[in-house]
Amino acid sequence: MKKTNPSVAVILVNWKKYTLTSKCIDSINKSIYKNFKIILIDNQYTEKYLIELKNKHKDIIVFKDKSNLGFTGANNIGISYALENDFDYIMLLNNDTEVEANFILPLIERLEENFFLAAVQPLILNYYSKNTIWNAGGKLNKFFGTTQTRLNNKELNPKLVFNDFTDWISGCCILIKSEIVKKTGLLDEKFFAYYEDVDWSLRMKGLGYELGFVKESIVYHHGSSSSKDNNKKEGNLSAKVHYFNIRNHILFLKKHKNLFNLFGIVFFQVLKITSYTIYFLIRFRFNKLSMVFKGIKHSLNNKQYFL
Repeated sequence: MKKTNPSVAVILVNWKKYTLTSKCIDSINKSIYKNFKIILIDNQYTEKYLIELKNKHKDIIVFKDKSNLGFTGANNIGISYALENDFDYIMLLNNDTEVEANFILPLIERLEENFFLAAVQPLILNYYSKNTIWNAGGKLNKFFGTTQTRLNNKELNPKLVFNDFTDWISGCCILIKSEIVKKTGLLDEKFFAYYEDVDWSLRMKGLGYELGFVKESIVYHHGSSSSKDNNKKEGNLSAKVHYFNIRNHILFLKKHKNLFNLFGIVFFQVLKITSYTIYFLIRFRFNKLSMVFKGIKHSLNNKQYFL
């Protein structure tokens, strides 16, 4: 049954990026669709900057945490609040995004028209090159157990053919029916960050639902600002990213092992880890190399996270 003017909880997670978060909120507030509430979870908050943010955006609901709960733990606070307060839809949106004014309604309309859809995602473009696609849905390779982002870095043009469905949805922006969350459960907090969106997607599909892609809804992504590292000797990408990439990929494969070919996933993981090892040895990036092996160790003993 279609809902009239359904309510949407828009959940943002901030981690030391108050300027980006404020710009994101500004863009959401320009939305044509008005029946939404922004819920901000501030990880490892800085009181001074949080007060400034709240003074500027007085209508948002804020949860602050002294620790860093990661993408999963922080979003789960917002999701739980949305469920307790009977929002019809729940949106996860990265704080390093800005949205077009008509980005909410096409997502709602797609879900309202399709009972078998659990969740949808928009077309996500690169903020700094607005004609370049960052994410147009995801593909899953069941032989090797790998995930790919559709049309990543492709130039947006009229000849592109978009698929209305997707194997998995990016956590950068996802709109999900609250009733589905009650069946699927919250994000799995052992992932902390990375692969939690693919895991959530497969859990939805495991209940018999499909996942949709809506090209009429557009979001602009600034980039993985929280993943950058100022240590130029070790490269621009934080060593923690490599830790979570290795650890969570293996955890994900273990959790969904019945979906994948055992020979294929073992072959790919050996190839992946060997490639990382050789590359980091050649580049003298020993901290990143140690994180790779720490990630392997923690994936095997199911340690939640190393922070």
